[in-house]
Amino acid sequence: MDKIKPADRLVANIKSARFKPFVTDGAAVPGQSFLQLDDTFPEGTGFHIYRMEPGSASQPHQHTCHEQFLVLEGEVVDHDGYVYRPGDFVLLKEGTIHNSRTETGATLAVFVRTMERNI
Repeated sequence: MDKIKPADRLVANIKSARFKPFVTDGAAVPGQSFLQLDDTFPEGTGFHIYRMEPGSASQPHQHTCHEQFLVLEGEVVDHDGYVYRPGDFVLLKEGTIHNSRTETGATLAVFVRTMERNI
């Protein structure tokens, strides 16, 4: 086997990498950012790391595809009171309408094919 070429290997450490503000409807969402390496997907889709600062909340939205995420750090509370904790792997089906908040801050590994639709 040949060595992997440097241009073919992208590595980022989520503890030290520079995150971008998460933008929806043309505006940055306060307290939310993401890290994405795979530029074959639009920003905020595909596999990415999503960070929510303590006290932040997502806008109410509807999923245009299944959303899958793994809670790496912190806790996230859905609008119905369900609490996701570190180690929880979650699939919210296409069409699901919800919003989430965090009091502690949270870091999630997320996969979505398409952006959600804000409600």
